[in-house]
Amino acid sequence: MARLGVPSATLFAALLAGLGVALSGWPRTRWRRGERLELPPRVAQGAQAVLGVLSGALLQPDTLAQLGASWAPVLAAVLATLLVSVLAGLLLGLRRDVDAATGSFAMVAGGASGLTAIAGELGADQRVVAVVQYLRVLLILLAMPVVAVLLGGGSGAAAPAASGGGSSGGLTASAAPWWLDLLFTAVVAVAGTWLARLAKLPAGPLLGPMVLAAAVSATGLAQGATVPGPVLQVAFALIGLQVGLSFTRSNLRTVGRVLPTALLLTVGVIAATAAVGVPLLHLAGASTLDAYLATTPGGLYAVVATSADSGGDTTLVLAVQVLRLLVMLLLAPLIGAALGRGGRRRRSHARR
Repeated sequence: MARLGVPSATLFAALLAGLGVALSGWPRTRWRRGERLELPPRVAQGAQAVLGVLSGALLQPDTLAQLGASWAPVLAAVLATLLVSVLAGLLLGLRRDVDAATGSFAMVAGGASGLTAIAGELGADQRVVAVVQYLRVLLILLAMPVVAVLLGGGSGAAAPAASGGGSSGGLTASAAPWWLDLLFTAVVAVAGTWLARLAKLPAGPLLGPMVLAAAVSATGLAQGATVPGPVLQVAFALIGLQVGLSFTRSNLRTVGRVLPTALLLTVGVIAATAAVGVPLLHLAGASTLDAYLATTPGGLYAVVATSADSGGDTTLVLAVQVLRLLVMLLLAPLIGAALGRGGRRRRSHARR
C-alpha cells in the first residue's frame, strides 16, 4: 500500500485483511461473538486513544500563535469548510441505503482516521465512512502535484519541519526523544480516557486523550512530544482491522452502490471549499497555494509537506487544518446525536 501511494497505508492494508477474513468466514476463534468476528473492546478503545493523542499533540504553541494573529479569517474558513462538507453529507444521506449520520460523517472534512474510529459509536455505518473518507483523501493527494504546479509557490514564510505524506500513515517529526514520546502517549491516553469516562464524554476513548493532549501540547509542557511512529502504525492497523472485520457481502454491495455518488460529491466539496476558503485566507495574507492547501478537506500531513516543499507558510496551513480537525472531532458527537434524532423521527413517521 505504501508503494502504491495509498494514504494511511497501514490502515488500508489491515482493512483489506479484515475484509478478507470477514468474507471468508475463517478463522473461527474465541473472539467471535454471535455472527461477527471483532476486536476486544479494550483493544479498539486503545487504538482510538492513540489517535486522540496524535490529534491533540498537533496543537503546538506556534500553531496557537498563528491562529491568534489571523483568527477571524481562519475561523471563517474553518466553519465554511465544515458547513460545505456537512451539506454534502446530508445530500449523500438522501440515498435510501445511507442515513443522514453516515452521509455526514463520510463527507465531513476533518480527521479521516478519527472519524472512522468513532463513527460506529455515533450511530453511523463505520464501513461507508471509512471508504468515502479515504476516497476523498486519495483524490486530494492525486490532485495535489497538479494544483501545486498550477498555483505556483507559497508565500515564502518560514516553515517548521514537517514530514510524512499521506502514504506514510501521518507521521510528523518529533522534537522529543523516543522515550518521552512513549511516556507522553501512554500517560495522556490512559489519563484522558479515565477523565472522559468520569465526564461521560461521548466517544471518550478518542476525545478525552485528544483534549488532554491539546491542553498539554498548547502550553509547551509536552516539549514537542507526539505519538511514536511504531505505536501509531499499530493503532492504524487495529482501526483498519476493526472496520474490515465488520463487513458482510451485503454491506459491501451497499458501499459499492454509494461510491459513484460519493465521488461526485467529493469533487464538488473540494472545489467548493477552495472557492470559499481561498478568498477568506487571502485576508490573512496567505498566497493562493497556501490558502488552497489550508482549506483542502483532508490530507493534513500531505498538504503540510507540500507547503514546506513549495516554500509556503506551513504554520498557517497547519494551523487551519489542525483547528478544523479538532473542531470537527469535538462537534462529531453533537452532530451524531442531532442527525440520529432526525433519523428516528423520519423512521417513526414512515411507520405511521
